[in-house]
Amino acid sequence: MSKEKKVTEAETSGLSIEQLEREMNRLKHQRNYRRTLTSTISVLITVAALTVLISMLVMPVLQIVGESMTPSITNGEIVVALKGSGFEKGEIIAFYYNNKILVKRVIASAGEWVNIDENGNVFINGTPLNEPYLVEKAYGDTNIELPYQVPDGKIFVMGDHRATSADSRNTAVGCVSDEQIVGKVLFRIWPFDKIGMIH
Repeated sequence: MSKEKKVTEAETSGLSIEQLEREMNRLKHQRNYRRTLTSTISVLITVAALTVLISMLVMPVLQIVGESMTPSITNGEIVVALKGSGFEKGEIIAFYYNNKILVKRVIASAGEWVNIDENGNVFINGTPLNEPYLVEKAYGDTNIELPYQVPDGKIFVMGDHRATSADSRNTAVGCVSDEQIVGKVLFRIWPFDKIGMIH
């Protein structure tokens, strides 16, 4: 009698062996899915944190505001800088100035003499500076006494749009020290149709 009762209970519970197996497989799949999802989220968070850390410490990403570097770099473009030292003439650097980041071109290093004539021609140690990146030259907002010798540990910088750029020609900005430098601007990542190296 008890045997018959057990069989009846198993039959009336409504689950066959196949259904039980399917349910167990579903639960097992659910556990695996949760484990995979948790693992994937952990990996994504780690990658995002590393990306932010690298961008802050090694390759800062900057959005350009203003027209002082046109036509080389224009307002709204997004560029990548590379941290480092030992900048060459003609390279573009980003640096801190009054809680902002400015982007300008390296013109002269410490100890070199800079002179600018009324037409905007730049001379370094008496030799004309070759500037193929300029569209037009201008004396601009210059209030330093020329010729000017770049102080030790400093870099003399100028924007490519010489008529409007505030740069080392004016004492308000002055020369840039190593501590101010964010990095060398190398690569444009926005807009997409202009992605590439910056010269």
